[in-house]
Amino acid sequence: MFPFLIAAVIVAAVAAWIDWRTGFIPNWLTLGVLGLAPIVHIGRAFAMGIEKDAALLEGGYSVLGAVVCGLVPWILFQKNAIGGGDVKVFAAIGALCQTMLGFEAEMYGFLAACLIAPARLAYDGKLLRTLKNAVGLMINPFMPKDKKVQIEQEMLSWMRMGPAILLGTIIAAVLHFRE
Repeated sequence: MFPFLIAAVIVAAVAAWIDWRTGFIPNWLTLGVLGLAPIVHIGRAFAMGIEKDAALLEGGYSVLGAVVCGLVPWILFQKNAIGGGDVKVFAAIGALCQTMLGFEAEMYGFLAACLIAPARLAYDGKLLRTLKNAVGLMINPFMPKDKKVQIEQEMLSWMRMGPAILLGTIIAAVLHFRE
């Protein structure tokens, strides 16, 4: 898996760099990886002398990794919680690393985002007001109309996930370096 881990880190690094600079992750990066990863997994298996059925299974695991790693981000995207490029990067990493390792990289990426976001908000001086908004968003559905918390629209903010995805992928790669 080492070459695929390196490829996942490179893809995440390119996505993070572009996301950091532009707020956009291009399709040529993510969709290209999604299309090529299963084929490369199958080709690698054939090159190692693995039987046809097992080689095709490797490609299937790549597709399954893309689906599993894209599912939660896709649900978040449907709720307008993350961007579509983030979904495609997670799916591409899943296709490269297959199901378990891809899911691990995804979880580390979300953990990194959970650590980076409050630090960034605190640095910008927005943490307490954003937390107030978050509490308001959670309790407002249960409150009478006259007691609802006023949500400050300017405190609803986006975070670029590319760097957190890169950090999660690096952590997963380092932890599985010897495999």
